[in-house]
Amino acid sequence: MTNELREAIRGVRNRLDLADRRVGTTADRTNVLEQLTGADYISLGALFVGWASALLFVGGEPNWALLAMFGAFLLDKADGWYARRTGTSSPFGRQVDSFIDIFAYLVPAVLLYHFVLAPHVLASLVVGFLVLAFGGLRLVRHNEEGFGSDGGASYYHGTTVVHTNLLVVANYFVAALVGPWNGWVAGLLVAAACPLMVSDYKAYKTDGTHVLAGLAAVAAVGLALGLEFGYL
Repeated sequence: MTNELREAIRGVRNRLDLADRRVGTTADRTNVLEQLTGADYISLGALFVGWASALLFVGGEPNWALLAMFGAFLLDKADGWYARRTGTSSPFGRQVDSFIDIFAYLVPAVLLYHFVLAPHVLASLVVGFLVLAFGGLRLVRHNEEGFGSDGGASYYHGTTVVHTNLLVVANYFVAALVGPWNGWVAGLLVAAACPLMVSDYKAYKTDGTHVLAGLAAVAAVGLALGLEFGYL
């Protein structure tokens, strides 16, 4: 065996040495699993249910997909409540929550439009891109800025991904129940609303808005069940 071949083999062994590939314990090292709190595990539960919702949309079951999606909404709200109650809110937890929001709100919205409402694949391409792009930028900005404060009242900077999601859901029910409504009109409305997520609009975070969102979710669940079982 030549010296060159020995050196080549030694180099391969060094590259395959897993001990050298492990990040050492330093101040900059983040052990993700050790940082997870109870609230973060609730968030991961929302991710699981949100993924189930996505699979149901792909499988042609939009009404059951909506029910799963609202289950993810419930878990998403529960994680914030739990974090506040236990005093475990953290910048890391907010990052986890925003990551989950993509799959709890944005992905179901674009899948609902694509599989049920879109009159053409190009419409789905444009609307889906706008929802994901502006929604993602909105979440990035929120992580950077946090909540605004106006006279003691907290507000979101721009409309939220929840607003956009509920707009798509509302268009689904209107299209199902009102004859003239169609995917083109729905697409235009959703596309026009997307830039509001990165606008300077103040979406106040109050108990009243949470109640309204809850009532809207309950109404949507009722409508989804009514459509699924042929009552509407």
